[in-house]
Order: sequence, then structure tokens, then C-alpha cells
Amino acid sequence: MADDVTPLASLSLTHVYYNPDDPLSHLSAFLALVPQALCVVYATLLWSTREAEVLLMFAGQLACEAVNLALKRLIKEERPRQHDLASHAGRGYGMPSSHAQFVVFWAVAGSLFLLVRHRPSLPPGGPRRAGRSLGKTGLGRAGGAAGGVEGAAPSLTDVRRAYCEGGLAAATASMEAYSHAPWNVAQRVLVSAAALVVAALVAWSRVYLGYHTVRQVLAGCAAGAVCGVAWFAVTHLLRETGMLAWGLEMPLARWFRVRDLVVEEDLCQAGWEKWEVRRQEGLEKERKRERMGGPKAGKRE
Repeated sequence: MADDVTPLASLSLTHVYYNPDDPLSHLSAFLALVPQALCVVYATLLWSTREAEVLLMFAGQLACEAVNLALKRLIKEERPRQHDLASHAGRGYGMPSSHAQFVVFWAVAGSLFLLVRHRPSLPPGGPRRAGRSLGKTGLGRAGGAAGGVEGAAPSLTDVRRAYCEGGLAAATASMEAYSHAPWNVAQRVLVSAAALVVAALVAWSRVYLGYHTVRQVLAGCAAGAVCGVAWFAVTHLLRETGMLAWGLEMPLARWFRVRDLVVEEDLCQAGWEKWEVRRQEGLEKERKRERMGGPKAGKRE
């Protein structure tokens, strides 16, 4: 009876061998899951934002994987066999490292977008309009006392002075307007540097776990960087030639509500400003309703 039992197989997609007695090996095992986590992030952003730039970057990521598969089949270099852990780790060829190529493409393509293509600006109907609305509730007076420009998004100094002069309510309103500012260049540089550090850690983990040699990882990093720059150039041509705009007018893109706003808008900012304007209008209507309801209540008494 026991001989009829079919042996189970292991799904190697997330199966990582590591030394449980080594904290760095344990950390490396988690770093090996970063590409899978990034795929989940891509899918989540595609579904929640429907942004063309996210779709293009994900398409480039898949193209980079196809290049990695082609290179492995072409070079046919085996994985390292230096110790027992490596003898059980990884199937297929090891040159170049697919993990290294994946994360470096993501880091390079994301950095090029943030530093070159992404040019967010404060829309005329956004924070300035919200600032004018908030001014009616005390923010404008506090901001004016702080030396701020009327109708402009307040600075952190304005927030502090608003608290001193207008109390907690004015400071809260001021902080809301301040926190809605898009990332500046320094912040985008910091995020890009963090992405490159994560990519470097993932690449290092492949050598530490024994899945790849240093040469295979460096080759993967180089291939990922080249693919990232090349794909950025391709997407630039798609925009410049009007092919992206043409694609966004196709019925399928319209049906899925694909849009191209993230180049000029912050992902969190785009919908928030619409909500903030609507919220302020609702509060203003509520205050008017209370003012109109007060005298009527007095007459009934």
C-alpha cells in the first residue's frame, strides 16, 4: 500500500536553501525573494493605478527576463559546486544571474524614471485652492503671520508658526497642505540610491548562498543595467513618436482605463487633491447649513 504513494515534488519558485545557523544566510534567503515581491508590487500598482508608465516598466522587466533566459541558453555556464549547500541549490545555468539582472533592471529603470522623466508640479487647482479654502478656517491668517505667500503650499516653518499663532487646528490644516508636496530632487535621489542598495544586497546574497559565482552576478548586474538604460530609451521613443498616446486611445486601453499621469503627478497626490477640494467644499456647506439652521431653531423656541 505504501509503495503506491506518489512522491511529492518541490516547487522551486520560492524554494531557497540556506544555513539556519547563519543569520546572514537567513537574511540572504529573504533577499532572494525580492524579485517575487517586486512582481506582486507591479501587479498591485497596475491594478490600482492603471498607469501606462508602470505597465511599460513591467513590460521591460519581462523583456529583461527573456534576455536573461536567452543569455543562459547561449553561454551555458554551470552554477558553482563549491560546498554541499550549493550542490543542492538551483537548477539550470548560472550565467548571468537572473536575480541580479532582475533587481538591477528594476533599480536602474526606476532611478531613470525618478531622476529624468518624473517632473511633478503643483497643479493650479490643487494645493493652492486647498490653501485658499483652509485660509478661511485660520490657516491663511497663521500663514500670513508666518510670512508665507497667500494661496501657496506652506513650508515646515509655516506649520510650526501656525501652531504657535493659530493653535492645533491651524497647525493640522497646515501640516496637511505641507505633506502633500511632491518629492523634490533630493528625495528622488535618496529613493533611487536606496533602490540601488537593495539591488546590490540581492546580488550579494546570490554569491553568499552559493547559487552563483561573483562573475555570474557581475554579468547579471551589467546585463540588467544595459537593459534598464535601453528600455528607458525605447519608452522615450514611444513617447516622442506619439505611439504611446496612440496606444492609450485604443479601445482596450480605454476599457481598462489606462492613463499616463504619473510622469507629471505624484501617485498619492493625484487623487488626494481632488478629495481634499471636495472635503473642504463639504465642510463649507456644513458650516453654511449650521449658520442657516441656528436662527430657525431659535424661532421655534
